[in-house]
Amino acid sequence: MDLTTGPAGTLIDSSVLIAVERGLIDPAALDEEDDDQPLAIAAITASELLHGVHRLKGAVARTRAERFVERILAAIPVIPFDLHIARVHARIDAELSAAGTRIGDGDLMIGATAVWLDYRVATRDLRSFPKIKGLPFVRW
Repeated sequence: MDLTTGPAGTLIDSSVLIAVERGLIDPAALDEEDDDQPLAIAAITASELLHGVHRLKGAVARTRAERFVERILAAIPVIPFDLHIARVHARIDAELSAAGTRIGDGDLMIGATAVWLDYRVATRDLRSFPKIKGLPFVRW
């Protein structure tokens, strides 16, 4: 990362999007945060959101959540997990394992995606991302 310019964009974690859905964050705040920098989500974040929809039992709640998730997926680019990101993922996972540190697989995939893109991670979960050396993150 070029420390003179900062991150090239922001990768949004599912915890932020869930907070938007629950009314804890104004969706307009996502646009206002980085006017000149791109926002995106990792493919695993899309999976986490869709998983949440499929777990809902009530038809009304499921329909509402599905509409929200589909609007997110249509509005925010989804970054696929490719070989470049897999290589970064493997390196970070090995470094964390050597240090006796573990983080969840999803967070590791998000972190690797952000590192590859030179993005920061926007999250409400501050347990995992600080463990990834050199990964900028922000709590939204």
